Amino acid sequence: MVPKSGQPSNPSWFTPKRLLIIFCVINLINYVDRGAIASNGVNGTLATCTDSGICTAGTGIQGDFNLNNFQDGVLSSAFMVGLLIASPIFASLAKSHNPFRLIGVGLSVWTFAVAGCGCSFDFWSIAICRMLVGVGEASFISLAAPFIDDNAPAAQKTAWLATFYMCIPAGTALGYVYGGLVGSIFNWRVAFWSEAIFMLPFPILGFLIKPLQLEGFGPTESKQTLTSIEADVSENGDDDMRAEDQAFIRGSGLKSKLWNQFTRFSKDMQELLHDSVYVTNVLGYIAYNFVLGAYSYWGPKAGYSIYHMSNADLVFGGVTIVCGILGTLAGGVILDKMNSTIPNAFKLLSGATFLGAIFCLIAFLFKGLSGFIVFFSVGELLIFATQAPVNYVSLRCVKPSLRPLSMAISTVSIHIFGDVPSAPLVGVLQDHINDWRKTSLSLTSIFFIAAVIWFIGTFLKSEDLFNKEDEEESTTALRGKGEPLLEGSSEASSHA
Repeated sequence: MVPKSGQPSNPSWFTPKRLLIIFCVINLINYVDRGAIASNGVNGTLATCTDSGICTAGTGIQGDFNLNNFQDGVLSSAFMVGLLIASPIFASLAKSHNPFRLIGVGLSVWTFAVAGCGCSFDFWSIAICRMLVGVGEASFISLAAPFIDDNAPAAQKTAWLATFYMCIPAGTALGYVYGGLVGSIFNWRVAFWSEAIFMLPFPILGFLIKPLQLEGFGPTESKQTLTSIEADVSENGDDDMRAEDQAFIRGSGLKSKLWNQFTRFSKDMQELLHDSVYVTNVLGYIAYNFVLGAYSYWGPKAGYSIYHMSNADLVFGGVTIVCGILGTLAGGVILDKMNSTIPNAFKLLSGATFLGAIFCLIAFLFKGLSGFIVFFSVGELLIFATQAPVNYVSLRCVKPSLRPLSMAISTVSIHIFGDVPSAPLVGVLQDHINDWRKTSLSLTSIFFIAAVIWFIGTFLKSEDLFNKEDEEESTTALRGKGEPLLEGSSEASSHA
Protein backbone atom coordinates (compact mmCIF):
# COMPACT_ATOMS: atom_id res chain seq x y z
CA MET A 1 0.00 0.00 0.00
CA VAL A 2 1.39 3.37 -1.01
CA PRO A 3 1.35 6.06 1.72
CA LYS A 4 -1.06 8.93 1.15
CA SER A 5 1.54 11.49 2.14
CA GLY A 6 5.23 11.69 1.47
CA GLN A 7 8.05 11.39 3.94
CA PRO A 8 7.79 13.80 6.92
CA SER A 9 9.76 16.98 6.61
CA ASN A 10 13.27 16.85 8.01
CA PRO A 11 13.69 18.16 11.56
CA SER A 12 15.31 21.59 11.58
CA TRP A 13 17.44 21.10 14.70
CA PHE A 14 18.57 17.47 14.33
CA THR A 15 21.73 16.78 12.42
CA PRO A 16 23.51 13.42 12.28
CA LYS A 17 26.20 14.56 14.74
CA ARG A 18 23.64 15.82 17.26
CA LEU A 19 21.74 12.57 16.98
CA LEU A 20 24.97 10.65 17.59
CA ILE A 21 25.73 12.75 20.69
CA ILE A 22 22.25 12.14 22.12
CA PHE A 23 22.49 8.40 21.57
CA CYS A 24 25.97 8.30 23.10
CA VAL A 25 24.82 10.10 26.25
CA ILE A 26 21.84 7.74 26.64
CA ASN A 27 24.07 4.71 26.13
CA LEU A 28 26.59 6.09 28.62
CA ILE A 29 23.94 6.52 31.34
CA ASN A 30 22.59 3.04 30.63
CA TYR A 31 25.98 1.45 31.21
CA VAL A 32 26.85 3.69 34.14
CA ASP A 33 23.94 1.91 35.80
CA ARG A 34 25.50 -1.46 34.92
CA GLY A 35 28.81 -0.44 36.42
CA ALA A 36 27.27 1.14 39.50
CA ILE A 37 25.39 -1.98 40.56
CA ALA A 38 28.63 -3.98 40.24
CA SER A 39 30.76 -1.47 42.17
CA ASN A 40 31.81 -2.21 45.73
CA GLY A 41 30.23 1.06 46.85
CA VAL A 42 26.74 0.07 45.61
CA ASN A 43 26.92 -3.73 45.51
CA GLY A 44 28.72 -3.89 48.86
CA THR A 45 29.73 -6.88 50.91
CA LEU A 46 28.21 -9.36 53.37
CA ALA A 47 28.64 -9.02 57.12
CA THR A 48 31.72 -10.89 58.38
CA CYS A 49 32.83 -12.20 61.74
CA THR A 50 36.30 -13.21 62.86
CA ASP A 51 37.15 -16.28 64.96
CA SER A 52 37.46 -14.01 68.00
CA GLY A 53 33.83 -12.93 67.60
CA ILE A 54 34.42 -9.46 66.17
CA CYS A 55 31.85 -8.78 63.47
CA THR A 56 31.75 -6.18 60.72
CA ALA A 57 28.40 -5.04 59.38
CA GLY A 58 27.56 -5.66 55.73
CA THR A 59 27.44 -2.83 53.23
CA GLY A 60 25.53 -1.94 50.06
CA ILE A 61 22.88 -4.09 48.41
CA GLN A 62 24.50 -7.40 49.35
CA GLY A 63 24.88 -6.40 52.99
CA ASP A 64 21.44 -4.79 53.39
CA PHE A 65 19.58 -7.72 51.79
CA ASN A 66 22.00 -10.46 52.98
CA LEU A 67 22.55 -11.93 49.51
CA ASN A 68 24.82 -14.87 48.71
CA ASN A 69 27.07 -14.71 45.64
CA PHE A 70 24.52 -16.51 43.45
CA GLN A 71 21.72 -14.08 44.36
CA ASP A 72 24.14 -11.20 43.92
CA GLY A 73 25.04 -12.47 40.46
CA VAL A 74 21.34 -12.81 39.56
CA LEU A 75 20.89 -9.06 40.09
CA SER A 76 23.38 -8.39 37.32
CA SER A 77 21.40 -10.65 34.98
CA ALA A 78 17.80 -9.86 35.97
CA PHE A 79 17.48 -7.13 33.33
CA MET A 80 17.62 -9.91 30.75
CA VAL A 81 14.02 -10.90 31.46
CA GLY A 82 12.73 -7.53 30.29
CA LEU A 83 15.24 -7.42 27.45
CA LEU A 84 14.29 -10.89 26.19
CA ILE A 85 10.58 -10.12 26.14
CA ALA A 86 10.74 -6.54 24.89
CA SER A 87 13.49 -6.67 22.21
CA PRO A 88 11.57 -8.62 19.56
CA ILE A 89 8.45 -6.58 20.33
CA PHE A 90 10.17 -3.22 19.84
CA ALA A 91 11.95 -4.46 16.70
CA SER A 92 8.64 -5.64 15.19
CA LEU A 93 6.75 -2.49 16.19
CA ALA A 94 9.39 -0.41 14.40
CA LYS A 95 7.73 -1.47 11.13
CA SER A 96 4.38 0.08 12.11
CA HIS A 97 5.27 2.76 14.69
CA ASN A 98 7.83 5.53 14.71
CA PRO A 99 11.08 4.07 16.13
CA PHE A 100 12.02 7.25 17.99
CA ARG A 101 8.68 7.20 19.84
CA LEU A 102 9.36 3.59 20.79
CA ILE A 103 12.70 4.65 22.27
CA GLY A 104 10.83 7.28 24.30
CA VAL A 105 8.48 4.62 25.70
CA GLY A 106 11.35 2.30 26.60
CA LEU A 107 13.43 5.00 28.27
CA SER A 108 10.40 6.05 30.32
CA VAL A 109 10.17 2.51 31.71
CA TRP A 110 13.94 2.54 32.32
CA THR A 111 13.76 5.78 34.30
CA PHE A 112 10.95 4.59 36.59
CA ALA A 113 12.60 1.17 37.04
CA VAL A 114 15.96 2.62 38.09
CA ALA A 115 14.21 4.95 40.54
CA GLY A 116 12.43 1.85 41.85
CA CYS A 117 15.79 0.16 42.48
CA GLY A 118 16.59 2.95 44.91
CA CYS A 119 13.30 2.32 46.74
CA SER A 120 13.61 -1.48 46.91
CA PHE A 121 13.30 -3.26 50.25
CA ASP A 122 14.39 -6.86 49.58
CA PHE A 123 15.92 -9.13 46.95
CA TRP A 124 12.74 -9.67 44.94
CA SER A 125 11.76 -6.02 44.81
CA ILE A 126 15.11 -4.93 43.39
CA ALA A 127 15.24 -7.98 41.09
CA ILE A 128 11.87 -7.02 39.54
CA CYS A 129 13.05 -3.44 39.03
CA ARG A 130 16.21 -4.74 37.34
CA MET A 131 14.00 -6.80 35.00
CA LEU A 132 12.13 -3.64 33.97
CA VAL A 133 15.44 -1.87 33.30
CA GLY A 134 15.89 -4.36 30.45
CA VAL A 135 12.74 -3.04 28.75
CA GLY A 136 14.35 0.37 28.33
CA GLU A 137 17.53 -1.11 26.96
CA ALA A 138 15.53 -3.23 24.51
CA SER A 139 13.93 -0.19 22.89
CA PHE A 140 17.19 1.72 22.64
CA ILE A 141 19.90 -0.78 21.72
CA SER A 142 18.00 -2.43 18.85
CA LEU A 143 17.07 0.90 17.19
CA ALA A 144 19.94 3.30 17.94
CA ALA A 145 22.60 1.52 15.88
CA PRO A 146 20.48 1.43 12.67
CA PHE A 147 19.75 5.16 13.12
CA ILE A 148 23.48 5.88 13.38
CA ASP A 149 24.36 3.67 10.42
CA ASP A 150 21.69 5.41 8.32
CA ASN A 151 23.09 8.87 8.93
CA ALA A 152 26.84 8.45 9.39
CA PRO A 153 29.16 9.67 6.57
CA ALA A 154 29.90 6.83 4.16
CA ALA A 155 33.64 6.71 4.89
CA GLN A 156 33.20 6.90 8.68
CA LYS A 157 30.33 4.53 9.43
CA THR A 158 32.39 2.11 11.52
CA ALA A 159 34.07 4.98 13.36
CA TRP A 160 30.65 6.41 14.25
CA LEU A 161 29.49 3.00 15.47
CA ALA A 162 32.71 2.77 17.48
CA THR A 163 31.96 6.13 19.09
CA PHE A 164 28.53 4.85 20.12
CA TYR A 165 29.78 1.49 21.42
CA MET A 166 32.70 3.16 23.17
CA CYS A 167 30.09 4.24 25.72
CA ILE A 168 29.68 0.62 26.84
CA PRO A 169 33.12 0.13 28.44
CA ALA A 170 33.41 3.81 29.31
CA GLY A 171 29.97 3.87 30.94
CA THR A 172 30.52 0.62 32.83
CA ALA A 173 33.90 1.79 34.14
CA LEU A 174 32.53 5.21 34.99
CA GLY A 175 29.78 3.40 36.87
CA TYR A 176 32.39 1.69 39.05
CA VAL A 177 33.84 5.06 39.98
CA TYR A 178 30.44 6.73 40.32
CA GLY A 179 28.98 3.89 42.41
CA GLY A 180 32.06 3.72 44.60
CA LEU A 181 32.01 7.44 45.36
CA VAL A 182 28.25 7.91 45.79
CA GLY A 183 27.86 4.67 47.75
CA SER A 184 30.62 5.52 50.18
CA ILE A 185 29.76 9.21 50.63
CA PHE A 186 25.95 8.98 50.65
CA ASN A 187 24.09 5.69 50.22
CA TRP A 188 23.75 3.11 47.45
CA ARG A 189 20.11 4.15 46.93
CA VAL A 190 21.17 7.69 46.00
CA ALA A 191 23.18 6.31 43.08
CA PHE A 192 20.02 4.90 41.45
CA TRP A 193 17.91 8.00 42.10
CA SER A 194 20.57 10.20 40.52
CA GLU A 195 20.68 7.97 37.41
CA ALA A 196 16.92 8.37 36.99
CA ILE A 197 17.27 12.17 37.14
CA PHE A 198 20.07 12.13 34.54
CA MET A 199 18.00 9.99 32.14
CA LEU A 200 14.67 11.85 32.57
CA PRO A 201 15.18 14.49 29.80
CA PHE A 202 15.70 11.84 27.10
CA PRO A 203 12.34 9.99 27.23
CA ILE A 204 10.69 13.43 27.25
CA LEU A 205 12.75 14.34 24.17
CA GLY A 206 11.65 11.13 22.45
CA PHE A 207 8.00 12.20 22.69
CA LEU A 208 8.42 15.90 21.91
CA ILE A 209 10.74 16.07 18.89
CA LYS A 210 9.59 15.61 15.31
CA PRO A 211 9.47 11.94 14.28
CA LEU A 212 12.57 10.37 12.76
CA GLN A 213 12.36 7.42 10.40
CA LEU A 214 14.58 4.42 9.78
CA GLU A 215 15.72 3.40 6.30
CA GLY A 216 13.35 0.78 4.86
CA PHE A 217 10.42 1.50 7.20
CA GLY A 218 7.09 3.16 6.51
CA PRO A 219 6.18 6.11 8.75
CA THR A 220 2.44 5.52 8.76
CA GLU A 221 1.94 1.85 8.11
CA SER A 222 -0.50 1.33 10.97
CA LYS A 223 -2.49 4.40 9.95
CA GLN A 224 -2.59 3.17 6.37
CA THR A 225 -4.11 -0.13 7.46
CA LEU A 226 -6.84 1.60 9.42
CA THR A 227 -7.47 4.02 6.54
CA SER A 228 -7.83 1.07 4.17
CA ILE A 229 -10.34 -0.61 6.48
CA GLU A 230 -12.33 2.58 6.92
CA ALA A 231 -12.31 3.10 3.14
CA ASP A 232 -13.72 -0.38 2.63
CA VAL A 233 -16.44 0.33 5.16
CA SER A 234 -17.26 3.61 3.43
CA GLU A 235 -17.43 1.98 -0.01
CA ASN A 236 -19.89 -0.57 1.32
CA GLY A 237 -22.14 2.16 2.64
CA ASP A 238 -21.30 2.34 6.32
CA ASP A 239 -24.08 4.88 6.85
CA ASP A 240 -26.58 2.07 6.37
CA MET A 241 -24.65 -0.44 8.50
CA ARG A 242 -25.29 -1.13 12.13
CA ALA A 243 -22.69 -0.07 14.69
CA GLU A 244 -22.15 -3.73 15.56
CA ASP A 245 -21.27 -4.54 11.93
CA GLN A 246 -18.85 -1.63 11.72
CA ALA A 247 -17.17 -2.72 14.97
CA PHE A 248 -16.92 -6.30 13.64
CA ILE A 249 -15.22 -5.11 10.43
CA ARG A 250 -12.77 -2.96 12.34
CA GLY A 251 -12.08 -5.80 14.80
CA SER A 252 -11.45 -8.21 11.94
CA GLY A 253 -9.03 -5.71 10.42
CA LEU A 254 -7.14 -5.43 13.72
CA LYS A 255 -6.90 -9.22 14.08
CA SER A 256 -5.66 -9.46 10.51
CA LYS A 257 -3.05 -6.79 11.18
CA LEU A 258 -1.80 -8.58 14.33
CA TRP A 259 -1.63 -11.89 12.46
CA ASN A 260 0.29 -10.26 9.61
CA GLN A 261 2.79 -8.81 12.09
CA PHE A 262 3.25 -12.23 13.70
CA THR A 263 3.77 -14.00 10.37
CA ARG A 264 6.19 -11.27 9.24
CA PHE A 265 8.15 -11.63 12.48
CA SER A 266 8.33 -15.42 12.02
CA LYS A 267 9.53 -15.00 8.45
CA ASP A 268 12.16 -12.46 9.49
CA MET A 269 13.40 -14.74 12.26
CA GLN A 270 13.76 -17.65 9.85
CA GLU A 271 15.74 -15.44 7.49
CA LEU A 272 18.11 -14.40 10.28
CA LEU A 273 18.65 -17.92 11.60
CA HIS A 274 19.45 -19.22 8.10
CA ASP A 275 22.10 -16.53 7.58
CA SER A 276 25.40 -18.31 8.33
CA VAL A 277 27.34 -15.02 8.55
CA TYR A 278 24.92 -13.57 11.08
CA VAL A 279 24.76 -16.76 13.18
CA THR A 280 28.57 -17.13 13.24
CA ASN A 281 29.02 -13.52 14.27
CA VAL A 282 26.50 -13.84 17.11
CA LEU A 283 27.99 -17.13 18.36
CA GLY A 284 31.41 -15.50 18.65
CA TYR A 285 29.83 -12.50 20.34
CA ILE A 286 28.13 -14.79 22.89
CA ALA A 287 31.43 -16.39 23.94
CA TYR A 288 33.09 -12.96 24.03
CA ASN A 289 30.32 -11.45 26.13
CA PHE A 290 30.31 -14.40 28.53
CA VAL A 291 33.79 -13.34 29.64
CA LEU A 292 33.26 -9.61 29.43
CA GLY A 293 30.02 -9.76 31.44
CA ALA A 294 31.70 -11.64 34.28
CA TYR A 295 34.68 -9.25 34.12
CA SER A 296 32.43 -6.23 34.45
CA TYR A 297 30.50 -7.64 37.41
CA TRP A 298 33.14 -9.50 39.41
CA GLY A 299 36.22 -7.49 38.35
CA PRO A 300 36.33 -5.12 41.33
CA LYS A 301 35.87 -7.96 43.83
CA ALA A 302 38.47 -10.14 42.09
CA GLY A 303 40.95 -7.24 42.06
CA TYR A 304 40.31 -6.57 45.73
CA SER A 305 40.87 -10.24 46.61
CA ILE A 306 43.90 -11.03 44.40
CA TYR A 307 45.85 -7.78 44.67
CA HIS A 308 44.33 -6.36 47.87
CA MET A 309 43.21 -3.16 46.14
CA SER A 310 41.62 -0.95 48.75
CA ASN A 311 40.35 1.26 45.92
CA ALA A 312 39.45 -1.51 43.45
CA ASP A 313 36.48 0.44 42.06
CA LEU A 314 38.68 3.40 41.10
CA VAL A 315 41.62 1.34 39.77
CA PHE A 316 39.56 -1.18 37.79
CA GLY A 317 37.19 1.53 36.60
CA GLY A 318 40.00 3.89 35.58
CA VAL A 319 41.82 1.24 33.54
CA THR A 320 38.60 0.16 31.82
CA ILE A 321 37.60 3.75 30.97
CA VAL A 322 40.90 4.51 29.26
CA CYS A 323 41.28 1.15 27.51
CA GLY A 324 37.61 0.95 26.59
CA ILE A 325 37.57 4.36 24.92
CA LEU A 326 40.89 3.96 23.11
CA GLY A 327 40.33 0.32 22.14
CA THR A 328 36.78 0.78 20.84
CA LEU A 329 37.63 3.89 18.82
CA ALA A 330 40.77 2.22 17.46
CA GLY A 331 38.76 -0.81 16.31
CA GLY A 332 36.37 1.38 14.33
CA VAL A 333 39.10 3.51 12.78
CA ILE A 334 41.24 0.47 11.87
CA LEU A 335 38.32 -1.26 10.13
CA ASP A 336 37.57 1.90 8.14
CA LYS A 337 41.24 2.09 7.12
CA MET A 338 41.26 -1.61 6.19
CA ASN A 339 38.22 -1.00 3.96
CA SER A 340 35.02 -1.77 5.86
CA THR A 341 33.95 -5.19 4.65
CA ILE A 342 32.48 -8.16 6.48
CA PRO A 343 35.53 -10.44 5.88
CA ASN A 344 37.88 -7.72 7.15
CA ALA A 345 35.66 -7.27 10.19
CA PHE A 346 35.93 -10.99 10.98
CA LYS A 347 39.74 -10.82 10.61
CA LEU A 348 39.92 -7.93 13.05
CA LEU A 349 37.55 -9.68 15.48
CA SER A 350 39.49 -12.96 15.58
CA GLY A 351 42.96 -11.40 15.68
CA ALA A 352 42.24 -8.78 18.35
CA THR A 353 40.38 -11.26 20.58
CA PHE A 354 43.14 -13.90 20.33
CA LEU A 355 45.93 -11.46 21.21
CA GLY A 356 43.83 -9.81 23.92
CA ALA A 357 43.16 -13.18 25.56
CA ILE A 358 46.90 -13.93 25.73
CA PHE A 359 47.67 -10.63 27.44
CA CYS A 360 44.81 -11.02 29.92
CA LEU A 361 45.90 -14.56 30.82
CA ILE A 362 49.47 -13.42 31.46
CA ALA A 363 48.15 -10.52 33.54
CA PHE A 364 46.39 -12.80 36.03
CA LEU A 365 49.60 -14.84 36.46
CA PHE A 366 51.44 -11.82 37.91
CA LYS A 367 51.67 -11.68 41.68
CA GLY A 368 52.41 -7.97 41.69
CA LEU A 369 49.82 -5.28 40.96
CA SER A 370 51.98 -3.25 38.56
CA GLY A 371 52.59 -6.20 36.19
CA PHE A 372 48.91 -7.07 36.24
CA ILE A 373 47.83 -3.51 35.35
CA VAL A 374 50.28 -3.23 32.42
CA PHE A 375 49.36 -6.54 30.77
CA PHE A 376 45.67 -6.33 31.57
CA SER A 377 45.53 -2.83 30.07
CA VAL A 378 47.04 -4.05 26.79
CA GLY A 379 44.65 -7.00 26.82
CA GLU A 380 41.63 -4.73 27.33
CA LEU A 381 42.77 -2.43 24.51
CA LEU A 382 42.73 -5.40 22.14
CA ILE A 383 39.54 -6.91 23.51
CA PHE A 384 37.54 -3.68 23.21
CA ALA A 385 38.68 -3.18 19.60
CA THR A 386 35.96 -5.67 18.66
CA GLN A 387 32.97 -3.55 19.68
CA ALA A 388 32.47 -1.68 16.39
CA PRO A 389 33.36 -4.55 13.98
CA VAL A 390 31.02 -7.09 15.61
CA ASN A 391 28.05 -4.72 15.38
CA TYR A 392 29.07 -3.65 11.88
CA VAL A 393 28.69 -7.28 10.75
CA SER A 394 25.25 -7.60 12.40
CA LEU A 395 24.07 -4.45 10.61
CA ARG A 396 25.56 -5.11 7.17
CA CYS A 397 24.90 -8.84 6.64
CA VAL A 398 21.12 -8.27 6.61
CA LYS A 399 18.84 -6.09 4.48
CA PRO A 400 17.76 -2.68 5.90
CA SER A 401 14.32 -3.76 7.09
CA LEU A 402 15.87 -6.53 9.22
CA ARG A 403 18.47 -4.37 10.99
CA PRO A 404 16.42 -3.55 14.14
CA LEU A 405 15.50 -7.22 14.56
CA SER A 406 19.10 -8.21 13.83
CA MET A 407 20.38 -5.93 16.59
CA ALA A 408 17.60 -7.02 18.95
CA ILE A 409 18.26 -10.75 18.53
CA SER A 410 22.01 -10.19 18.75
CA THR A 411 21.57 -8.26 22.00
CA VAL A 412 19.18 -10.83 23.45
CA SER A 413 21.49 -13.72 22.47
CA ILE A 414 24.70 -12.29 23.92
CA HIS A 415 22.90 -11.63 27.18
CA ILE A 416 20.81 -14.76 27.58
CA PHE A 417 23.69 -17.08 26.61
CA GLY A 418 26.57 -14.76 27.59
CA ASP A 419 26.70 -12.40 30.54
CA VAL A 420 23.40 -13.52 32.10
CA PRO A 421 24.61 -17.03 33.00
CA SER A 422 28.26 -16.00 33.37
CA ALA A 423 27.83 -13.77 36.44
CA PRO A 424 26.02 -16.35 38.62
CA LEU A 425 28.07 -19.28 37.21
CA VAL A 426 31.32 -17.53 38.03
CA GLY A 427 29.88 -16.84 41.48
CA VAL A 428 29.18 -20.57 41.90
CA LEU A 429 32.69 -21.45 40.65
CA GLN A 430 34.25 -19.00 43.08
CA ASP A 431 32.15 -20.36 45.96
CA HIS A 432 33.47 -23.84 45.06
CA ILE A 433 37.21 -23.21 44.59
CA ASN A 434 37.49 -20.02 46.65
CA ASP A 435 40.38 -18.66 44.58
CA TRP A 436 39.76 -15.59 42.43
CA ARG A 437 43.01 -16.05 40.48
CA LYS A 438 42.07 -19.55 39.27
CA THR A 439 38.51 -18.41 38.60
CA SER A 440 39.78 -15.47 36.50
CA LEU A 441 42.16 -17.67 34.49
CA SER A 442 39.40 -20.19 33.74
CA LEU A 443 37.06 -17.41 32.66
CA THR A 444 39.62 -15.66 30.43
CA SER A 445 40.37 -18.84 28.45
CA ILE A 446 36.86 -18.65 26.93
CA PHE A 447 38.07 -15.68 24.83
CA PHE A 448 39.93 -18.21 22.67
CA ILE A 449 36.62 -19.88 21.75
CA ALA A 450 35.30 -16.53 20.52
CA ALA A 451 38.46 -15.96 18.48
CA VAL A 452 38.14 -19.36 16.77
CA ILE A 453 34.46 -18.82 15.91
CA TRP A 454 35.16 -15.40 14.37
CA PHE A 455 38.14 -16.86 12.49
CA ILE A 456 35.73 -19.33 10.85
CA GLY A 457 33.67 -16.31 9.76
CA THR A 458 36.51 -15.10 7.53
CA PHE A 459 35.93 -18.12 5.24
CA LEU A 460 32.18 -17.66 4.87
CA LYS A 461 30.68 -16.19 1.72
CA SER A 462 29.33 -12.79 2.69
CA GLU A 463 27.56 -9.85 1.06
CA ASP A 464 27.02 -6.30 2.30
CA LEU A 465 23.25 -5.80 2.04
CA PHE A 466 23.14 -2.18 3.25
CA ASN A 467 21.91 -0.88 -0.12
CA LYS A 468 19.77 -3.87 -1.03
CA GLU A 469 16.17 -2.89 -1.74
CA ASP A 470 13.49 -4.67 0.25
CA GLU A 471 10.66 -5.42 -2.15
CA GLU A 472 8.21 -5.85 0.71
CA GLU A 473 8.69 -2.30 1.95
CA SER A 474 7.02 0.28 -0.27
CA THR A 475 8.83 3.15 1.40
CA THR A 476 12.18 1.84 0.26
CA ALA A 477 11.06 2.26 -3.32
CA LEU A 478 9.77 5.74 -2.60
CA ARG A 479 12.90 6.81 -0.79
CA GLY A 480 15.92 6.94 -3.09
CA LYS A 481 19.02 4.98 -2.28
CA GLY A 482 21.42 6.92 -0.12
CA GLU A 483 18.93 9.74 0.52
CA PRO A 484 19.75 11.24 3.92
CA LEU A 485 17.19 10.84 6.69
CA LEU A 486 18.27 13.94 8.57
CA GLU A 487 19.28 17.43 7.56
CA GLY A 488 22.99 17.66 7.11
CA SER A 489 23.56 14.04 6.19
CA SER A 490 24.57 14.81 2.64
CA GLU A 491 26.71 17.66 3.78
CA ALA A 492 28.42 15.47 6.36
CA SER A 493 29.05 12.81 3.76
CA SER A 494 30.55 15.29 1.33
CA HIS A 495 33.06 16.43 3.94
CA ALA A 496 33.97 12.88 5.00
